[in-house]
Amino acid sequence: QVQLVESGGGLVQPGGSLRLSCTASGLWFSAFSMGWYRQTPGKQRELVARITNGGTTDYTDSVKGRFTISRDNAKNTVYLQMNTLRPEDTAVYCCNAEHRLNSRINYWGQGTQVTVSS
Repeated sequence: QVQLVESGGGLVQPGGSLRLSCTASGLWFSAFSMGWYRQTPGKQRELVARITNGGTTDYTDSVKGRFTISRDNAKNTVYLQMNTLRPEDTAVYCCNAEHRLNSRINYWGQGTQVTVSS
């Protein structure tokens, strides 16, 4: 059974930092691209950052220069370091695993809440 478990969310003041983690089990982690998505009520789910199994990264424009995605294949874990957080970064952040050869094979975590507020 595949599981993706996120952690690291919470309440932070504007300008602060958080580091999200997503640990996967039940899959061959190194065969999957990993992504972080976020969603707020009434808005479409947004891809925040993605890292391929080869380590290539991609970011949505609003987080470039502030967020960094990384992965540790030995720990089956993907990270999202979020710096200089803004109130508009407030959302539920979800982890996604997508097989590198077949995008229909993908899995989701349940999400972790990030709230940026003073």
